Amino acid sequence: MERNMMAELSEWKDQKADRKPLVLYGVRQVGKTYLLQEFGDRYFKNSIYINFERMAPVSAFFQGELNPDRLIRLLEEYFGQKIIPDETLLIFDEIQSCERALTSLKYFCEEAPEYHIAAAGSLLGVAIHREQYSFPVGKVLIKTLYPLSFDEFLKALGQQYYVTLIREHFEAMSEMPPAVHQELLLWYQRYLLIGGMPAAVKEYLERESLTNVPEIQSLILNAYTADMAKYSSESESTRIRNAFSSMPAQLAKENKKFQYKLIRKGATAGLFGDSIAWLVFSGVVLSCDRVSAGELPLIAFRDVSAFKLYLSDVGLLSAFAGILPENIIRKELSPAYQGALTENYVAQALKANGHELYYWTSDSPVAEVDFVIQTGGTVIPIEVKSGDHVWARSLKHFQKQFEPKRIYRLSEKNFGAEERICAVPLYAAFCI
Repeated sequence: MERNMMAELSEWKDQKADRKPLVLYGVRQVGKTYLLQEFGDRYFKNSIYINFERMAPVSAFFQGELNPDRLIRLLEEYFGQKIIPDETLLIFDEIQSCERALTSLKYFCEEAPEYHIAAAGSLLGVAIHREQYSFPVGKVLIKTLYPLSFDEFLKALGQQYYVTLIREHFEAMSEMPPAVHQELLLWYQRYLLIGGMPAAVKEYLERESLTNVPEIQSLILNAYTADMAKYSSESESTRIRNAFSSMPAQLAKENKKFQYKLIRKGATAGLFGDSIAWLVFSGVVLSCDRVSAGELPLIAFRDVSAFKLYLSDVGLLSAFAGILPENIIRKELSPAYQGALTENYVAQALKANGHELYYWTSDSPVAEVDFVIQTGGTVIPIEVKSGDHVWARSLKHFQKQFEPKRIYRLSEKNFGAEERICAVPLYAAFCI
C-alpha cells in the first residue's frame, strides 16, 4: 500500500545538511514497520532492522557508552553487514523498550549525522511522557503516521483515477459529474466501515468483501486493550480501559463534548485525566479542544476544560459500536451516530493532514462549529453534515462574528461555492 508519507521520507533521506534521526510516531498496527522497511528496500542499498522488544542482545549494546562509532561497530559485528552512510538505513523499532537507544539519537545527531536512523514505537508517545525517559528534544525529526486516509484507501484499492479527479474538482470547486459523485459516496460509505488500518484494508482488498473486516478490527481493538494493561499499572490500566470503553457512548451524544460521567458514576477529571492523556499519547484517540474565538492564533483561545475525543480510525469506531455494513448502506443508523461516524472521519482526515483539531462554541446564542483549523495564516471553520441537509445556523453565527475568509461545509452534496462558503463532498475531506 503506497503511503503519502513515503515522499516525506524520501525528502528526509536526501537532506545533506542538518539531517537528524527520524522518529516515527503512530498507533499500533498502523503500518510504521512496513513503511520503514519498504523505505529501506526502495531507497537504500541495505537496511538493518532492530526490534528492541525482541532483540535483548542488541539492547545490551546501548547500556554502555553511547558513542556512535562504538555502536556502529557493534551493530556491524552482530548483523554481519557494513553500515555505510547514505547507503544503509538503520531501523530502530519498538524503541520505547530501550530508553538508552532513544537517548543515543542525540549523539547520532550531534556526532554522526551522516548515518540514516529511523526509529519507531507503538507506545512511544506514552513512554516519552513518563518522567524516567530523557527525550532528545531538538535532536530528532518527529513525524506521525496515521491510518490510511481516504485518498490512500482509494489508491490501495486501485482507484487512483478518483484521487486525481477529486483533487482537480476541489481546486476548481467545480461540480463532479453526478454519476461519479454517487460512486464516490459509495466508496466513502465503505471507508466508514473499513477505515484505514492496513490489516482491515488488506482483508477487503483480498476478499472484496466486508464480511471478515470487523473480525480483523476486533483483533486490533483487543491489542490496544492488551497494551493498556502491559504499559501501565493495574489500577491505571483499569481507568484507561474504562475511559476507552466509554468512547461509543461519548460520540453518540448530540453534544460530543467529553463527559466524565459517561465513564462511570462519580468520575472526574482528577480521577481520569491521566487515563485520557494515556489514550491521546498512545495515538488510540484524537483530541479536539474547544476554542472560545475564531481568531489568530487559535491556541490562545483554547479551553483545556472542554474537549472531544475521536477514535484514531473510523473503521475501528464502527467495529467498536457493532455497526454492520447493511446499517450504513440502508441508512439504519440513528442520526446522532451517523453524525458521529462522519465527524470522526473528518477529524481523522484533518489530523492526517497535519492540522491541530479545535471546535468552537458560544453560549449566547448557543452555537457550535464542528472544526476550526488554522492554516496559511488564516482561520477556517468547517461544518460537517452526515447527509445532504446543509442548513447550519451555528456557521452563520461564526461567520457574522469572526468574518472568516473561507468556510468549508462538508456533506453528501456536490462541489460548489457561494461567496466565501465552499461546499465540499465528504469524500474530498483529504484535500483540506
